[in-house]
Amino acid sequence: KFLSSTSNLLLTGQRKMQSSHRPCNLLCPVAPYAAAAPRPQQRPAHLLGTHRQRLLSPPRRHSEARLLSGMAPMATSSSPTANPQPFKLILGSSSVARKNILNEMGFEFQVMTADIDERSIRRKDPDELVMLLAEAKADAIMSRMNISDYQKEGDQPTLLITSDIVVVHEGIIREKPSSKEEARQFLKGYSGGHVSTVGGVVVTNLTTGKKLGSLDKAEVYFHDIPDEIIENLIDEGVVFRVAGGLLLEHPLVLPFVEAVVGSSDSVMGLSKDLANKLIHEALLA
Repeated sequence: KFLSSTSNLLLTGQRKMQSSHRPCNLLCPVAPYAAAAPRPQQRPAHLLGTHRQRLLSPPRRHSEARLLSGMAPMATSSSPTANPQPFKLILGSSSVARKNILNEMGFEFQVMTADIDERSIRRKDPDELVMLLAEAKADAIMSRMNISDYQKEGDQPTLLITSDIVVVHEGIIREKPSSKEEARQFLKGYSGGHVSTVGGVVVTNLTTGKKLGSLDKAEVYFHDIPDEIIENLIDEGVVFRVAGGLLLEHPLVLPFVEAVVGSSDSVMGLSKDLANKLIHEALLA
């Protein structure tokens, strides 16, 4: 009965996501842009004709953008679900984007933060780096818990989900910019080009002690971004709170996004498909 309820909840969330997607080709426009804007550089050959990557849930337009723009209130963590949630969920992040993504998936959850020094953990390989950071966040949160409280017989299982994301541009890992000059350098580098994102997600079943994790990757292609837009983003300050200063859904950035290869929620910090998969597997572990 428990597994049946869990499957129904996850399937309901998946149907919601699927119903919000519109069919697209691999590289298709996701927002209008000025007619005078030049076409971006030629796509790398490895992206054309591939069957391994597909465009999922393109970014919402101006009137719908909310994750970073502040144009609409953030949904609460008590969004109703079609079926009672047969497990407890803890989001190990204070990220507004990740909170909204879990809300859109229909989950009820509470929030805890890891408060770790992310720059003390260094790896040259972005895949390895994001997984280490996601695991470190889980370990830091668990160290402040009395785990035995979550292992009482008959209680609902409790899952902890943590994640991390980095931007990779021209082979260089980019995390949150630390200065205006660095933010300016990042954004100018994206103009007329493309960047990759690498996200690591870890789901820990606090009841059984099992920990599962995996990676999700995406690419974003940009038209030329005017210097005025870049300076406005820097003055606003929000670029300093996201990896690589990459603001996919910001209303100033959105008109200059040409295409997303992968899923926009992955670029924002948490892949819905991957989160659903790991949650389901963690409940069975």
